[in-house]
Amino acid sequence: MSRRVLPRRQFLAAASGLAVLPAWAQFRVEIAGIGMRQIPLAVASFRDELSSGVPVSEVVRADLLRSGLFRLIEAPDAMDERSQPVLADWRARGADALVAGSVSRLADGRLDVRHKLWDAVKGEELIGRSQTVLPADLRLAAHRVADEIHENLTGERGVFSTRITYVVQQGPRYSLVVTDADGENAQVALNSPDPIISPAWSPDGKSLAYVSFESRKAVVWVQDTQTGQRRMLANFRGSNSAPAWAPDGNSLALALSRDGLTQIYSIPAAGGEPQRLTSSRAIDTEPVYTADGQQIYFVSDRGGGPQIYRMPAAGGRAERVSFDGDYNISPSVSPDGRSLAYISRVSGGAFKLMTLEVASGTVRTLTSTRDDESPSFAPNGRLIVYSTRADGRDVLMTTTLDGRIKTRLLTSGADVREPAWGPFGR
Repeated sequence: MSRRVLPRRQFLAAASGLAVLPAWAQFRVEIAGIGMRQIPLAVASFRDELSSGVPVSEVVRADLLRSGLFRLIEAPDAMDERSQPVLADWRARGADALVAGSVSRLADGRLDVRHKLWDAVKGEELIGRSQTVLPADLRLAAHRVADEIHENLTGERGVFSTRITYVVQQGPRYSLVVTDADGENAQVALNSPDPIISPAWSPDGKSLAYVSFESRKAVVWVQDTQTGQRRMLANFRGSNSAPAWAPDGNSLALALSRDGLTQIYSIPAAGGEPQRLTSSRAIDTEPVYTADGQQIYFVSDRGGGPQIYRMPAAGGRAERVSFDGDYNISPSVSPDGRSLAYISRVSGGAFKLMTLEVASGTVRTLTSTRDDESPSFAPNGRLIVYSTRADGRDVLMTTTLDGRIKTRLLTSGADVREPAWGPFGR
């Protein structure tokens, strides 16, 4: 069955509790590209980090590189937060800032993770922090270190301690997976012999909505990410697809064909009778809310081909917002509402990740691949995760908004698709 039929998620031929993901789906990261206006930063190896089993400084470096905002300066020797570096020497090496720290095991088995950040330009200490975590949370502690460095040096929150979800297909089986933002620390939320598509995070990060075909039709489920408890949200006549949470978490928009052609509806998060939001003679699908909850972007073929439209969140008059190309689908709205990421079919039949500046209508192509799908913004709006084809497999990528820095998250022997980036907070 083609993966390129509108609406893709609806027509794609597409138990509970979290479990450790088998080794075949663990990630390694490849970072490519050169960014502009990067902050030169040295991250020294943390004292005793190797004895903990997680190379904290390596995790921090990879996080910061992936953001596209930092350029790493070599730090050949291990240092800790008690070091007294000669900052003028680090400045002479080209570093604007320096990070060092340590990992210590406490008597109760927990780990004390400490780090310090120095400003080599001003010659002063910026921050010094300590966090105590269980050994299983050491990677999360490293991501939090990277987040704090990112925020202190850029003024914007980092997203390294957030999570992503995606669907893995290996042979005839499907898994809904949750990982750290770098693709590590994977856990399976759902295993199924039937397709799973369209995962969507609740605003508080405690629940996932998704579409499962386990009933031999598209049905929307909601699952608690901590307990694994799941409940059926939408199982109406026809297809139930493309769930999207309202920012307040009290309702979801989704696409239903219960009354004929697929249209956009709103349904309470607790379940109940849906309210119809569109009434067109076309297929309307793939709704997504703006961060302020005032508008919904969606895909419709009411103009003859699939294009992206916008309407008030309560329904009403829709206006077309995509005009470049004859096939534009899968909108994702940036947190500030200024940009859309979406997939466009371009000349030659390639499907590429694009961004649209809403105010000006300026369109930018971000990729050189030919089979991109399912873009999702990071909660700080600085990165986009999406799926694409490489070496005969579906893989996940992240990209900066200028397309200059791309990170490939690779698996062994499995297809990975339908990514969604979770909110801030764990």
